[in-house]
Amino acid sequence: MKRVRIAMYLRLSKEDDKIKTESNSISMQRLLIEDYVQKNFTDYELQEYVDDGFSGTNLNRPGMFRLLGEAGEGKIDCIIVKDFSRFARDYIELGDYLEQIFPFLGIRFISINDQYDSNAYRGSIADIDMHFKNLLYDLYSKDLSQKVRTALAARKAKGQYVSAHTPFGYQKDPEDRHMLIIKEDEARIVAKIFDLAFQGKTKNQIAQKLNEEGVKTPIEFKIEMGETTRAPKGDGFQWSSSTIASILKNEIYVGDIVYGKTEKKQIGGKNVLKPRSEWKIYRNHHEAIVSRERFGAIQKKHGKTVIRRDVPPKSVLQGLAVCAKCKKSLLYKGEYNPYFTCPTRYCVKESECLKKINVMYLEQAVLFELGQHLTEQGLISGFATQQKQDKADELRRIKKVIDTQKRQYKIMEKSNYNNYQSYLSGTSLEFISLAKELAEKSEEIRKLEEKASMLEETVRTLEKGSNAHGGIHVELKRELLDRYIENIMVKDEDYFEIRWKEQGKNLHSLDIEM
Repeated sequence: MKRVRIAMYLRLSKEDDKIKTESNSISMQRLLIEDYVQKNFTDYELQEYVDDGFSGTNLNRPGMFRLLGEAGEGKIDCIIVKDFSRFARDYIELGDYLEQIFPFLGIRFISINDQYDSNAYRGSIADIDMHFKNLLYDLYSKDLSQKVRTALAARKAKGQYVSAHTPFGYQKDPEDRHMLIIKEDEARIVAKIFDLAFQGKTKNQIAQKLNEEGVKTPIEFKIEMGETTRAPKGDGFQWSSSTIASILKNEIYVGDIVYGKTEKKQIGGKNVLKPRSEWKIYRNHHEAIVSRERFGAIQKKHGKTVIRRDVPPKSVLQGLAVCAKCKKSLLYKGEYNPYFTCPTRYCVKESECLKKINVMYLEQAVLFELGQHLTEQGLISGFATQQKQDKADELRRIKKVIDTQKRQYKIMEKSNYNNYQSYLSGTSLEFISLAKELAEKSEEIRKLEEKASMLEETVRTLEKGSNAHGGIHVELKRELLDRYIENIMVKDEDYFEIRWKEQGKNLHSLDIEM
């Protein structure tokens, strides 16, 4: 009997954390699901997907993204959750997955507390109870979100400071938690940063000076106060140009608080930046650290703030490639001849951090060493078998989708013909043409068939086994890198070190001379 590949999905939102319900904690969800699996399955493989601190009002969560991606790739046979609300609180979206997507992918879905098992209940009267519960979850989530937004809006309208965290240089007034007061030791550093900027120092120069003088960073102050716990990546915490920039552009330091910069179009959606004319600014809310005149002059010197957008990595090595000196993740720069550099290099005088290394050169070197590692560790055989199986499975799934799409096309084509006949016979006053929909469906099928053709060629190549590493073509994909590589410590253009891992553990380090 085939081993069942089970995915347990665990989620805890910020609202759950505030309520402090122990049954909703990640650890309790894990124990509940593990106990259920042990009692109801014999031969299984259990994988965990976690989203800690994410709302259930939409599916835009890292753990969920990974879960659905691997489900689409055919790597999951069964998904188990504590209850429906852990997976999603939008009952329409959840219904689509339970009734259409998961059945199409052949995935079994189990919600323990709701006593729902898709193998037993799909298409039965029990689904009515499930839909009703989902509707209640959805309405509860929307009602709670609306109440929270209304309460915050009322406080903001009064000019109260409502953020849970205080900016560097300030603390909350013990007698009024909606008021800020100056924190002297931090405020002196803030004032110094503005003084240096006013003198014409760049952000990198300011960061470098603070690092040379051993000035504590904002995170170090928070650690001393017991507000957070964090270990530095390298030898210690360092001031960076981005930290300096965030301080220099913050209007909180002239005594103002700004609300309403963004708006959310829908519950669980993304925040969208509004025009500055629509922001709500409460002037002279608290004591200023820097004068308005100096603040304004510095904004003109440093130019307009560039709003950063979330963009996908431009190299599969981003996040894995780190500076051998300070252990910070390397920064991707350049467009036509991209290279990696250490972001803290110019913030520390006489730094030994990486200056520059060509991205394509590093990728090719890592690709070669990855193939060598798979061969040396005796992993190439299993990897080859798994790669051929994955590609073959993907090809079968695409062919199923193509068959489904072609059936839908024929139905639409027949419906379009019937509409035309009804119009000709006079039973219908208007010809409802499906020509546009048919064209779109035809294009969709064409693209799927192209993808299937490419996969067939890949499968044939893998079957022949013609490549440079023991009969397998190794592709530099992030999933593969994450499986075998802990990180890549880059010292300079001539030397780097790959730290390998197996089953989540670092086995050894391999020095590579290039």
